[in-house]
Amino acid sequence: MAYRVLIAQFMHETNTFSMLPTTLDDYRKRWLIEGEAMVPHFTGTRNEVGGYIDAAKQYGWQPVWGGAANATPSGKLTRDCWETIRDRIVGVARGAGKLDGVCLSLHGAMVSETEDDAEGALLELLRGVVGPDVPIATTLDLHANATERMARNANALVSYRTYPHIDGYERATQAAALVQQAMEGKKQPRCLLVQPAMLEGAEHGRTTKPGLMLDLLAKADRFEQEPGIDVVGIQAGFTWADIPYTGPSIAVSHEPGSETRARAIALELIDDMWRRREEGAVKDFQSIADGIAAARAGVGKKGPLVIADGTDNPGGGGYNDTTPVLQALLDAGIENVAFGTIYDPATVQQAMQAGVGANIDVSLGGHTDPTMGAPVKAKAVVKMLSDGVFRNDGPMNAGVETTMGPTAVLRLGSIDVVTISRRVQTIDLQVFLSQGIDPTTKSVLVVKSVQHFRAAYGPIAREVVVVDSGGICSPDLGRLKFTRLRRPIWPLDGVNDPLPRT
Repeated sequence: MAYRVLIAQFMHETNTFSMLPTTLDDYRKRWLIEGEAMVPHFTGTRNEVGGYIDAAKQYGWQPVWGGAANATPSGKLTRDCWETIRDRIVGVARGAGKLDGVCLSLHGAMVSETEDDAEGALLELLRGVVGPDVPIATTLDLHANATERMARNANALVSYRTYPHIDGYERATQAAALVQQAMEGKKQPRCLLVQPAMLEGAEHGRTTKPGLMLDLLAKADRFEQEPGIDVVGIQAGFTWADIPYTGPSIAVSHEPGSETRARAIALELIDDMWRRREEGAVKDFQSIADGIAAARAGVGKKGPLVIADGTDNPGGGGYNDTTPVLQALLDAGIENVAFGTIYDPATVQQAMQAGVGANIDVSLGGHTDPTMGAPVKAKAVVKMLSDGVFRNDGPMNAGVETTMGPTAVLRLGSIDVVTISRRVQTIDLQVFLSQGIDPTTKSVLVVKSVQHFRAAYGPIAREVVVVDSGGICSPDLGRLKFTRLRRPIWPLDGVNDPLPRT
């Protein structure tokens, strides 16, 4: 008889410093899919849901589709949004009859108006439905603020091992394989989690060049080969959340009798993280002036300079409409630039009313919080109009449909600005290609991203400069006013030992 397995996704990376609440409409703008409609939407894609779909076919499961929900990072989920999606998934579980397993795709850094640990609350509810013996495994983003509540109610927390996150599919198939073994009685995993007194760690999870995170992951790979150790997850944490659980953690799924070894593994990895805590990706941030200097120095050179506006990264809750980088490029007269993207629905509508080829006066960007850069006042030519829909080429989220909403390409001086109606992190070349812009022919590309862009843009870039433009995803912790974070915590306080010792 086929095993009956609940498969569902509920994802959000919540920046509690954002002034923008996350609503059901925000989920609809990315995806909010009920039941079996998940299957045609994600079949053949390289994300977690695609991985679970393939696993269900491989193992001959009878899948119970709980729905898929994912929204662009922003502020806290409203109570209505959180409870509506939560209740849909839990309701499917309750109405499904006997379930043999549960496979979830979560983020691990979701915060609602009523829940600091939303994923822990969801897992607790599902555990209450299926009982103590049904295996539950979930994928997590590498930037999860994982909690003991999550670990207590899941048999495995399987975190991404790449940043940019290009292994969602592989992590889902890993989680599914463990659930299959547990349903067959070959494994009895249970999960423990250890979190140090650290707000940041493991270079924010960067895996694009040698460093601490890759060293930690290499150790985790070796630990997973030990008898009794099933999964070793390293979560770098998501800094921009004012909750008690923010920061890095280690989650180890283990077999009965291996808890002592599992805890020792977690402590060893945390000791490494603590000993090398001063190593960090923050050092990569440069000033906007540095970006302009690199643009001037690269005139005539092959391949584009990629300027990443990292502190206005919509993938971390940035508003996607701050303007200091755009204004600086205009003021400097830098030529042959493509800018992806500026969120400004009103200007898009203005361009659509004017039509392709029209000359319009724009007040572009800077509307969410003008203190982070005033709107750019300029004359613009409408170069292209579209619905903003494309499929990612990858490697990140290959095959997944993305919509930027109604979109206009506006030429300001020598800069082509992809102006959009839905906030979207620039992770794929199709942000430009779908809008008639060949990014390889540009002297400068500006992307609203901090790290994920590297998967697609790194191979075409002659140089990469990540700038701090003063957005809400700033690495400067002095700009963040924490009131609910556990204390003391490094680096905000004097901490001599990251963990209580017994």
